[in-house]
Amino acid sequence: MSVMRTSMRNFFAHKGRMALSAIAVMLSVAFVTGTLVFTDTMGTTFDKLFAATSSDVTVSVAGGEPDEVSRTGRPDSLPASLVKEVAAVEGAKSAEGAVSSMDVTVVDRDNKNMGSSTGAPTIAGNWTKNDLRSMEITSGHAPRGPTQVMVDADTADKHGLELGDELRTITVSGDITARIVGIASFKVTNPGAAVVFFDTATAQRGLLGATGRFTQVNVTAEAGVSDTRLKRNVSSALATLKAETEQGAKGAQETAYKVRTQQETADANRSDVDEFMNVIKYGMLGFAGIAFLVGVFLIINTFSMLVAQRTREIGLMRAVGSSRGQVNRSVLVEATLLGVLGSLIGVGAGVGLAVGLMKLMSAVGMELSTRDLTVNWTTPAVGMLLGIVVTVLASYLPARRAGKVSPMAALRDAGTPADGKAGLVRGLVGLVLTGAGAFALYLAATADQAKQGSLILGVGIVLSLIGFVVIGPLLAGGVVRVLSAVLLRAFGPVGRMAERNALRNPRRTGATGAALMIGLALVACLSVVGSSMVTSATAELDKSVGADFIITAGNGGKPLNPATVKAVEGVEGLGHVTRMKETPAKVTAPDGTSESGQLLAAEATYAEDLRRETVSGDLAAAYGADAMSVGSEFAEKAGVKVGDTLTVAFDGGRTAKLRLAAITSDDTGLDQGAMYTNLTTVERYVPAERLPLDTALLAKADEGSKDEAYAALKTAVAKDPTVKVMDQTDYKQALQDQVGQLLNMVYGLLALAIVVAILGVVNTLALSVVERTREIGLMRAIGLSRRQLRRMIRLESVVIALFGALLGLGLGMGWGATAQRLLALEGLEVLDIPWPTIIGVFIGSAFVGLFAALVPAFRAGRMNVLNAIATD
Repeated sequence: MSVMRTSMRNFFAHKGRMALSAIAVMLSVAFVTGTLVFTDTMGTTFDKLFAATSSDVTVSVAGGEPDEVSRTGRPDSLPASLVKEVAAVEGAKSAEGAVSSMDVTVVDRDNKNMGSSTGAPTIAGNWTKNDLRSMEITSGHAPRGPTQVMVDADTADKHGLELGDELRTITVSGDITARIVGIASFKVTNPGAAVVFFDTATAQRGLLGATGRFTQVNVTAEAGVSDTRLKRNVSSALATLKAETEQGAKGAQETAYKVRTQQETADANRSDVDEFMNVIKYGMLGFAGIAFLVGVFLIINTFSMLVAQRTREIGLMRAVGSSRGQVNRSVLVEATLLGVLGSLIGVGAGVGLAVGLMKLMSAVGMELSTRDLTVNWTTPAVGMLLGIVVTVLASYLPARRAGKVSPMAALRDAGTPADGKAGLVRGLVGLVLTGAGAFALYLAATADQAKQGSLILGVGIVLSLIGFVVIGPLLAGGVVRVLSAVLLRAFGPVGRMAERNALRNPRRTGATGAALMIGLALVACLSVVGSSMVTSATAELDKSVGADFIITAGNGGKPLNPATVKAVEGVEGLGHVTRMKETPAKVTAPDGTSESGQLLAAEATYAEDLRRETVSGDLAAAYGADAMSVGSEFAEKAGVKVGDTLTVAFDGGRTAKLRLAAITSDDTGLDQGAMYTNLTTVERYVPAERLPLDTALLAKADEGSKDEAYAALKTAVAKDPTVKVMDQTDYKQALQDQVGQLLNMVYGLLALAIVVAILGVVNTLALSVVERTREIGLMRAIGLSRRQLRRMIRLESVVIALFGALLGLGLGMGWGATAQRLLALEGLEVLDIPWPTIIGVFIGSAFVGLFAALVPAFRAGRMNVLNAIATD
């Protein structure tokens, strides 16, 4: 009989026993395929949008993008005269000026924010002919005056907007109140941006602060003129214009232009979203890899138990002439069939998963259409290849074991193979790996630099994980006995039988527990890290923050509107209000050491609102005239001391010579490495039109009027729903909520690995029941009731699940504690073990074991006693 025929016969003869392994492969492949399809579809959506919204050639200010959030609240702009210059270029059919800004907030009559809740931008601009490439007016007409506005159809549908409704657009130049006179629909999918259009003059005044300016010029090519040729002609004309400007009146402002073709503009826009998409893509693929790893244990267990149950059959095959290689290949062929079948279903399920993710994203505000569904040929190829390769590799060890079965095995009863106990070599290897992992974790915990320690931590995690997997069978004996003494002995003989069944094959128990261990170790590690971060930050706030209130624009890092700042400064009951800005600057020490970053400019009261420990000097002096402070790390690196003069080149401004008045300690979690100076100093060297807006405000209430001031602040900023007023309690809660949301998302992704691990427990129990069919029949014959039998199997499942949970939670807490020591180098010094979460997960693991045993226990209880005893 050929190897293929034997493999096919065995595969279909045991298809029920293969089912759960196939599901594990299917889930893992589906997650990989779904991730690739989902992210490719996102890419297609953005590609179509960027291609449709880009003109043949675009001219903008070099160094800035029209649709970027500006530090000043106004995007960089070009003179309107440039439109005529570009329109006269050879090959240009037409040119028009466009205004576009993301520095806006749009609210309805009820002061409800019309922007996206998913982080997509709110964009305001003027309606141009170029917009007809991607949109069409489906209701009403384009705006024709300062009191008219047009909105995109997606935003109108989402918020129930209609013609005649009033919208208020909050800008740095003041509010624009207008009624909706038109609704425009996208011809391509809009991923979630809210877009409003004004007439050109209104857009210029409201978004740029002056008429006669545009953020970009859109150029349309004549028929037969390529974008590349038109770009070359436009660039040449602009170079000539620049030369003439430089020869003109002294002091004429020189502007550097950026000229791009349609494809270049689309590529630049795509690169801006690629980072976000890669985070999603590789993050989800990482969790898919964890699911694959867990699935490996399931597959190994499945084939190991199948080989054990077919020992006599394999012995007969060897007796009639089958070689070791043939037996080995037979098992590998079965694994290949399993991989192909699971992967095929997984690819199809992955496409369905991607569609489901698209629907979910659409429900929360990020629109993705199935019309853009993208399934590249590489996606199913990668899914199939991964599924088959992982399955075959996982089955290799059981296949080798099968090849080693001797012909004499045909004379023995089939059952558990002789390698049930972990061997000495395995134990030694496991101890070495675990010890090496523990040593690496120790080195990481004692590292002096977080970056270096992170690399060592990664090595320690990998080594300790592999070590625990290898040493699992050795640990199973002791841990299961302890768990059984605490939990199972109360169930009498049934509990003792459950314990012995779990101890019967330590390697099987170890592999089954290891599958659950991996997912729970990551859960425990992240829980410790997240809890420590929140507790450390809370402790740092209590120690360092003296301000009663923190006012921020809670809309994706945008600065505060000047109207908001003015409103806060007018609130009664406040002892002081501290304004703060972050301005890009390059700081150079006398020895030439330099550092580029954000220089934090604030009023002198900032030293009261945020108490910073100084290494030398007086922080209050850093807010004096032409003075500043630096962090201790920069001071050490540059060899500077209090009294030295530093050269500060302000972005968009002049270069200043500032005296170093203080050196602050970087042993903190707040403003670590920050460089401080006074607002008046920055205002002296940076022109008003280039001066950044305030990033946040800190306020201190008068003695005894904190509650009244809090309410007054809320009222003062109520016109802008994106502005948040937080006291210290609010701030701590916001921090806790942010970390909690992130952890919940991670836990949701880890759920896939835990589901696969549960399938592993189910599969182990199911195959174990088949393996013990005759034994079960004999126990039933001598008086074991169905209820006792089912209880025995459930208890066995519970103790295996708790074994995996105990290892996983212990390992994960070790990882988390080590990671916290690295966070301590960044100022987050408090280690906090979230015991309620750890205990809850441990108890939940017992319920996981009960759930996993339901079907195997039910099937065992339905066995016919006589047929079970007669089983060979």
